[in-house]
Amino acid sequence: MAETSIALDFVPDAVLFDMDGLMLDSERAMLETWREAAAAENLAADDAVWLAMVGMHDRASLAHLSGHFGDDAATRLRDTSYRLYDARVAAGLPRKRGLLELLDLLDARGVPKAVATSTQRPRALAKLAASGLIDRFDAIVAGSDVEHPKPAPDIYLLAARELGVDVRRCVVLEDSEPGVRAALAAGATPIQVPDLVAPGEELRAFGHRIVASLEQARGLLERALSKSAARAV
Repeated sequence: MAETSIALDFVPDAVLFDMDGLMLDSERAMLETWREAAAAENLAADDAVWLAMVGMHDRASLAHLSGHFGDDAATRLRDTSYRLYDARVAAGLPRKRGLLELLDLLDARGVPKAVATSTQRPRALAKLAASGLIDRFDAIVAGSDVEHPKPAPDIYLLAARELGVDVRRCVVLEDSEPGVRAALAAGATPIQVPDLVAPGEELRAFGHRIVASLEQARGLLERALSKSAARAV
């Protein structure tokens, strides 16, 4: 994957984090549970069906499944998959490499942080708690807190308001296309860390920053914050 890691040209007032696929290695777990659920419901589909839902909110995911399997089968498939997935959530989903070091950096520099996830609030809080992350953020905004989900800008606009900052002074960390589009629509500066789905040419045309890992995202932020500290001395 070609990367676009241009240095940040401002010092962010806050960093807004997506959750699934960005902080938590949850997309792989969800992919596995979709496969298991499809087998249990005697439904056949290749992985492209599941991967197309990365970054989608719940209503859009169900509509996507209905288009492939019909309404009744899609509802059964979703319910079976969620039961399997919730068991994995309760056990604690793996954190992405470099996440804790990134959070430590932002804490050390006094940069506010918020979660902005399309996941519904109860499941989002369960994921963050089981993974030991719930106390690392100043605000948590979930898909159920806004009327219009990603790729609409609502969730990032609300997260910035919760932190009391201008969204145009925020860096957004995202893995998916809907999330990047939401950040851009809000006027924030996204850094994309793709997970299972690489950004296509249409998304790359926006010219946003794309990096291979949270370690690289941390490097961009650390350099911007270090310049601010140097000017303050």
